Amino acid sequence: QDAEVLRTRDPQRLAQCDVVVDVGGEYDPERHRYDHHQRSFTQSMRSLRPDKPWTTKLSSAGLVYCHFGSQILAGLLGQPEDSPVVTALYDKLYENFVEEIDAIDNGIAPAEGEPRYALTTTLSARVGRLNPRWNDPHQDTEVG
Repeated sequence: QDAEVLRTRDPQRLAQCDVVVDVGGEYDPERHRYDHHQRSFTQSMRSLRPDKPWTTKLSSAGLVYCHFGSQILAGLLGQPEDSPVVTALYDKLYENFVEEIDAIDNGIAPAEGEPRYALTTTLSARVGRLNPRWNDPHQDTEVG
């Protein structure tokens, strides 16, 4: 909880970090590197946890959830990691929230063909609204 968050793509600074998420070009859970941007990356929840059914390619958010979600939920709930409550909540949270983030981040369409309507209240849309508008004279993305 007292971790310092650093936003950078500088490889020298990343090498000094304990955990690196969504940058750095490597997935190595032993070294706490959770990037999904390599051409060779194809991991899904099912490939990392064969007991799970989801085959959507993981984003960095999905990687972190895959590796730490049960542990975090168990701590929040005061339950053992392998309890039925933690397992059920882990699955529901992935299926109804994190998988959407994985799919959107990896450019996976929610349907084949033309969508019938626009999804305007997705998590991505809400985060996008925090970015400065294209014509805003103050293009500081850190503010949002």
